[in-house]
Amino acid sequence: MSREQPLVSILTPTYNNGPYIAECIESVLAQTYSNWEYTIVNNCSTDGTREIAEEYAKKDKRVRVYNNTDFLAIIANHNAAFGLISPESKYCKVVSGDDLIFPECIERMVALAEAHPSVGIVGSYQLSGGGGRWYVRFTGLPHTTDFVTGREICRAHLLTSLSVFGAPTCLMYRSDLVRAAKEFFPNPTAEADVSACFEHLRDADFGFVHQVLSHERLHEATVTASSKEMNAYLPSHIGDLLTYGPAYLSQQELDQRLDELMKEYYTFLAIGAANFREKKFWNYHKRRLSELGYPLKKARLAKAVSLKWLDLLLNPKLTFERVARRLS
Repeated sequence: MSREQPLVSILTPTYNNGPYIAECIESVLAQTYSNWEYTIVNNCSTDGTREIAEEYAKKDKRVRVYNNTDFLAIIANHNAAFGLISPESKYCKVVSGDDLIFPECIERMVALAEAHPSVGIVGSYQLSGGGGRWYVRFTGLPHTTDFVTGREICRAHLLTSLSVFGAPTCLMYRSDLVRAAKEFFPNPTAEADVSACFEHLRDADFGFVHQVLSHERLHEATVTASSKEMNAYLPSHIGDLLTYGPAYLSQQELDQRLDELMKEYYTFLAIGAANFREKKFWNYHKRRLSELGYPLKKARLAKAVSLKWLDLLLNPKLTFERVARRLS
């Protein structure tokens, strides 16, 4: 590529990613794209993450390490990192400390964004997993579609099961959007990266590279693993609908979608009851429902549980298969 490449600010907010941080950094150093700066924001790690990062900074002047003086919650740490990007950068790329990006990641994303100047966020496929379980995330757009207006993609995200906004490691942001926001991730939930897409695509468009450009490791300490275990995505989806629906949907569309998602939520909670989920599970969902302005209704939950048990009784073969899978 030419010497006139736009500058990309790459960020790695990290906390105790010692087993993975070296490979993460190496993946940035291996990029085919050359005009980047790299800031690693160490959030008071205690496992050698700081020392590993600082060794790389000594060897490459494009790498710098910023050490927080006080520990920050994960979203606060990301927002602090966004405040450190260069005023000269055109694009901003997050690479989580336990993830990595493949060599063409920055080059392909920048090329797409440069081809469509109105694009504010670029997405891509992501390889996710570890051990014996692997899958590709954020599929759903037709392979011929690499550009969607911000309004159109946000409406699709709110009204359907489409999920292409992705995790930070598989997205790239236009830096002027980042600099214009006091807090680029607009709320403290673990899914604030998705909320950021709704927030910032009001005035920008969405691009997508149909290539696997990053690898998300799944292990017990990841935010993704915790979110999946609690199904945090569902209340966050409802929260985004309530917050951003008025900007993208008609009142009728919003009300209908809210009704659909609340039915889905209570069906999910009924499954939790049927599986005798622990107190932590119920405390989390009671809190999230209250935060959304829809406190848990015991009568509605009881009805959903009754329907779930009826379904189990009327489908004994399916019930046996589910129990067998759970036991295995």
